[in-house]
Amino acid sequence: MNFLRALPPLLVLGLTGAICYYIFWSKPEPRKFPQFETAPKVEVQTLLPQSYQVWLETQGTVQARTESDLVSQVRGKVIWVSPSFRPGGFFEEGDVLIKIDRRDYEMEVRISAGQLAQAQLRLSEEEATVEQALADWKRLGLGEEPSDLVLRKPQLNEAKANVDSAQARLEMAQLNLERTTIRAPYAGRVLYNQVDFGQYVSPGNSLARIYAVDFAEIRLPLSERQLAYIELPELYRGETETSVDGPEVTLTWTVGNEEYDWQGRIVRAEGALDARSRQLFVVAQVENPYAKRSDDKPPLKVGSFVQARIKANLLEDVFVIPREQYRKNEYVLIVDKENKLRRREIFVEWGDDENLVVSSGLSEGEKICLTPMNFPVEGMRVEIVSEDGIPVAIEKTADVNFQKPKTQSGS
Repeated sequence: MNFLRALPPLLVLGLTGAICYYIFWSKPEPRKFPQFETAPKVEVQTLLPQSYQVWLETQGTVQARTESDLVSQVRGKVIWVSPSFRPGGFFEEGDVLIKIDRRDYEMEVRISAGQLAQAQLRLSEEEATVEQALADWKRLGLGEEPSDLVLRKPQLNEAKANVDSAQARLEMAQLNLERTTIRAPYAGRVLYNQVDFGQYVSPGNSLARIYAVDFAEIRLPLSERQLAYIELPELYRGETETSVDGPEVTLTWTVGNEEYDWQGRIVRAEGALDARSRQLFVVAQVENPYAKRSDDKPPLKVGSFVQARIKANLLEDVFVIPREQYRKNEYVLIVDKENKLRRREIFVEWGDDENLVVSSGLSEGEKICLTPMNFPVEGMRVEIVSEDGIPVAIEKTADVNFQKPKTQSGS
């Protein structure tokens, strides 16, 4: 009786187990896809030797080639001032800038002229006296040579000296009279003035600060590394001028949002390196910076801050690569003939913000990898998709037909 009661649950359990077994072992097998080895796609550039023009980047402040104080050499009252004698005013060499009252100096000229006439009269009288003394001595017939005192030679020399002194005083008075008209020593511009109409000036008083406008000069610092790539116009002992033409320089002056370029040339190098910065200052010169230009470019004013690019040496037979390809500043990646990556250490001859110039470590015809890679592995196979900017055709893998597995039908 107990067995009959336990039989239904046992049948249910057996039937459930049979169903589970059938479901587990009759499931379809999963589809299997072919496995392909994936190679990173990269762009490469073929290395060819070329020439590279080195440009040295530096900066400086515009200065006048000549800057000086305009000083009075006489005293007196300023009676006339040129309209150009104002800060920023232009003048040419020889232009009259200031006139000082000259009446005192005109009278001094007349007085000196009168003194000269008197000295010349006394000299003429003394010469006549000397001739008379010689005649008197000859009439005495003493047969001896007369002494200098008898012939009044000391008195004659004194009269001649008085004439020379009076002549010098007249010339000095005339020179001081000329100095009452103050002229420009060179073509230039007024930086600032210190006197005006009606002011009394004395000798040595500074009247204005002026500077020449024929050339503008810019002191440009160069590091010792930069100096190795430029030929400077050096002056050696015993030479009065250098025979080397200085390199060209492009000066860029930024005014607001506008940039203006000026062409100049390095004319000289200073005699010593700066002890702190270990830099040598060279001087660039721009001709006629204040002339009006056809392109309405503003004048290159004194005090302007400019960026400079100096044309330096031309490097021959070097390789130029993008700066970002110098990975960790240690190596570059080369793709060999088997399309495998190789690390290569290089020697960088020169570099700028965009390119590096390599003189050793690379060979002609090699392919440098241009594609950024996070974890490049030595010997890793890659797939070239572009060479020298030209896309490379990639062989496509044959299509694989996947058939849906047949469903097993139940009995």
